[in-house]
Amino acid sequence: MGSHLGKEQPPPPPPPPPPVVIVPPLFDFPPLAVRTRMLESSYNLLFGKLALKCLFDDYFEDARHFSTRIMLKPIDDPHADLVATVSGPFDHKPDDNIVGNAEFRWQSNVNNPHTFTDLFVSNSDPILRLRSCAYYPKYGFGAFGIFPLLLKNREFSGNQGLMGLRYGSTNLSFGTTFLPLLLGDDIPKSAWLIRRIGRLTAGVQYEPQIGARDEEKFKDLANWSYAIGYGVGSESPLSPSFNFCLELAKGSEFIASFYQHMVVQRRMNTSLEENEAFGITNYIDFGFELKTSIDNDKAKNTIQNSTFQVAASWQVNKNFLLKGKIGPLSSSLALAFKSWWKPTFTLSLSAKRDRTDGKTAFGFGILADNVREASYHRADPNFVMLKPHKEHLAEGIQWKIGERPIFESDVKSGNFIGIPRELRPLDNIL
Repeated sequence: MGSHLGKEQPPPPPPPPPPVVIVPPLFDFPPLAVRTRMLESSYNLLFGKLALKCLFDDYFEDARHFSTRIMLKPIDDPHADLVATVSGPFDHKPDDNIVGNAEFRWQSNVNNPHTFTDLFVSNSDPILRLRSCAYYPKYGFGAFGIFPLLLKNREFSGNQGLMGLRYGSTNLSFGTTFLPLLLGDDIPKSAWLIRRIGRLTAGVQYEPQIGARDEEKFKDLANWSYAIGYGVGSESPLSPSFNFCLELAKGSEFIASFYQHMVVQRRMNTSLEENEAFGITNYIDFGFELKTSIDNDKAKNTIQNSTFQVAASWQVNKNFLLKGKIGPLSSSLALAFKSWWKPTFTLSLSAKRDRTDGKTAFGFGILADNVREASYHRADPNFVMLKPHKEHLAEGIQWKIGERPIFESDVKSGNFIGIPRELRPLDNIL
């Protein structure tokens, strides 16, 4: 027995690697429209409108058309970037127009994307356009201007330029736009007021028709739009959200819509990922929009009195996105593949079936992007990185077979300080 006392015990075997849940980055976050949201009325972006626009439009190319977009920024200068787009029909004819444009953008503060200047050039109107915006988050006030510098035709008042003032806080937003060269005719060009109380958001927007007399503008219901929405959840893509909205637009159209973003997890059934990965996070979006005319006189002059569209998207993993939408006249399906190189490359193919003639047409798109960063960083225990682009420890995430897991972290409580900038809510501006 004493002969064993002097022998060294073998070291214990290393513990197995911890299981991981793959949390892929979103395909397109933040949306491109967020880059210029301060040039828009808040009424046109809230009530789920921005999310629905992305769901109904992104990757659904026009039938028998292609689109190519390149979004690049210098490696040594994150303040500047360039976006160039070329689009047109497959079977190009002499009368068809291949549209090409480019936009150069510069912003002084990388962390404040709402103060910027961009210059837009195109082979169609406007040929040259300058836009500038200044926003001060500390005070909530901002000013912006849109100025077409070269145009083929300046007869319309909208081609004379546009200026605006705005205020935004977490629960209040108001602003106005006006034409700087026609101060005596159209003041304001538009105005909006939006208030949020808890989960309810209500807003009104005033847009007078061109040519109406001053004393009739404020009395005409066609110049006013009203909306009320109920929203649950944050704007972070790592947290589920839901938004329902009712709108009376221009006094003649009733719009009902809802949008839901779901964050779910499923078990891994593929050999493409590492052996220690046992689950993956998926993002599922669903939206519905119904438009109905309530003006009989206007309804008689249109082909359809009402219309609707339903759309859904499913991000299977970091590489594949599947989308579909259905309407009364057509249905569309889109498949997108993204490679996470730097820059990222996205290929999309869409098919549209027209019910009027029973034909199916295809569209094709290519996107190269290094403007929007998608890499994750070390954050709270739910997002401890094993690899810098996708994997996180499964500890801290509730996982039960047959039940939806939820993120028990600061994301749920609304504290986004440790979350990567690209995955935080857009900001605290309503």
